Amino acid sequence: MLVSQASADDSTRTERESRVANQQIDTQQWHLSINTGAGVITNPLHGGDNLPLIVLPEIAFYGEKWFFDNGRLGYSFQESDTHVVNFVTEFNPETRFFIDFHPSNVFALQTSNSFIVESTTSNELAEKSVSTNDIKKRRWALDAGLSYHYIHNNHVISLQALADVSSVYKGLRSALQWQSHHRIGNLSVAPSLGVWYKSARLNDYFYGLSAKESSYGEIDVGSSWQPYAKIDARWPLSEANSLRFHLAYYDYSAVDDSPLFEHTYSMTAFIGFNHIF
Repeated sequence: MLVSQASADDSTRTERESRVANQQIDTQQWHLSINTGAGVITNPLHGGDNLPLIVLPEIAFYGEKWFFDNGRLGYSFQESDTHVVNFVTEFNPETRFFIDFHPSNVFALQTSNSFIVESTTSNELAEKSVSTNDIKKRRWALDAGLSYHYIHNNHVISLQALADVSSVYKGLRSALQWQSHHRIGNLSVAPSLGVWYKSARLNDYFYGLSAKESSYGEIDVGSSWQPYAKIDARWPLSEANSLRFHLAYYDYSAVDDSPLFEHTYSMTAFIGFNHIF
């Protein structure tokens, strides 16, 4: 059975290692499930539309070493009951706020920064706003790097470091996440807590503004630490069907000096049914 895990920014995905904490997953075959229900991804940017969540697929394939898991392609260097080390690659999730179709929006139910360099113009920028409709299109970026996961009983501690290999924003991001898996009667619950570090080049590319995009002049955002929290719950109805609840909160207060931000957070909320094929 397929159990989808995290990123974000998303979303942090914990691929095969969190599955080990839950159950074995068959290799050399595709795993597919569909979530149908009602939900939303909120867009924190001016001019950005919230994305409704109605039908959400989950797709994974695991070979002996290579794997694909909900938009993330990886290779496992080491896998044991306690330690997992992977090479991973995925599209940078920040682009999801500027376009409707993005893997982070399609595979939205993943269960796998409060400091910013001070600026003398921060108080002025707080009252200014720029719409995503009035800026240059942010390009897709491909990130690659390493992930490490320590598994102990029903807990998974994850570390990952990814860098832009497509030369779009030429920066990096890294994350630390704790996730646990619990069963309360028939109910399965998986809470997650984590924090992203995002480099100045990443934030400046996606949320900074050039002099041509802003009447306030060029605006740099700087590096940030951005915390997040998630909870995913399932109530089985049969071997293949279950009720599904997912809630995630991503804090963007560390970069809200950018006039692009209307809100200091983004939320993903969903309730519905999950069917495993």
